[in-house]
Amino acid sequence: MALKKYKPITAGTRWRIGNAYAEITTNEPEKTLVEKISKTGGRNAQGRRSMRYIGGGNKKMFRIIDFKRNKKNIEGTVASIEYDPNRTAFIALINYKDGEKRYILAPQGLQVGGTIVSGDAVAPEVGNALQMKNMPLGTNIHNIEMQPGQGGKLVRSAGTSAQLANKEEKYAVLKMPSGELRKILINCYATVGVVSNGDHNLEMMGKAGRNRWRGIRPRNRGVAMNPVDHPMGGGEGKSSGGHPRSRTGKYAKGLKTRQRGKGSDKLIIQRKNGKKLAK
Repeated sequence: MALKKYKPITAGTRWRIGNAYAEITTNEPEKTLVEKISKTGGRNAQGRRSMRYIGGGNKKMFRIIDFKRNKKNIEGTVASIEYDPNRTAFIALINYKDGEKRYILAPQGLQVGGTIVSGDAVAPEVGNALQMKNMPLGTNIHNIEMQPGQGGKLVRSAGTSAQLANKEEKYAVLKMPSGELRKILINCYATVGVVSNGDHNLEMMGKAGRNRWRGIRPRNRGVAMNPVDHPMGGGEGKSSGGHPRSRTGKYAKGLKTRQRGKGSDKLIIQRKNGKKLAK
């Protein structure tokens, strides 16, 4: 994880802090594990714009990632660590002994030439995938399943990890990156380690054009619009716009949007704000 601060030889590099990509070992993805991904420009099936501020950007291919880690008890060797334009984390190309190749999320510390394996009775080492009931307490994990065999759904972005805090009869208690304490079925699979590219949140674009390359168009502020266009629009001079809210009138700050009586409430021990849910 190394950042690169650019010399201010142009206006665009004056504030730019980029990734040095010191861990990346190749620029070419595995051809058998990529597929075409098409852009929508924010348009739906009728061709009407349903999402604003989307459009343009460089072309990219989708890398097929193995989130299920269901190749059990077959050892794989790390062939390369690669950049993935579709996610914040780096990915690792794994060559398995039976000849198959797969991409996985690269954890921190995984090196080219290292070996990984998934299964019920494997060692809880970095890159290995196993059931949480077979992990020691305090293990940092990522790519966590919510239902057995479903594939990893939680903790997949750069630099994140959850900690195995406790084990109950059929549940593992995890401390999530947000600080939330929640239960997950103990026979779900997870991968040991912290997700790579932990300095991702410290990068700075440096100029607006870099976001255009990513397919992000300029975002217009609600207070700069007319009243007909946004609830915060209008007014004489620089009006504050009132309580921050969305274009459709929903409050942007403080409004609870979680469904009341949601089924997973009973699995959440403590929310990220430190409040315990009523039983």
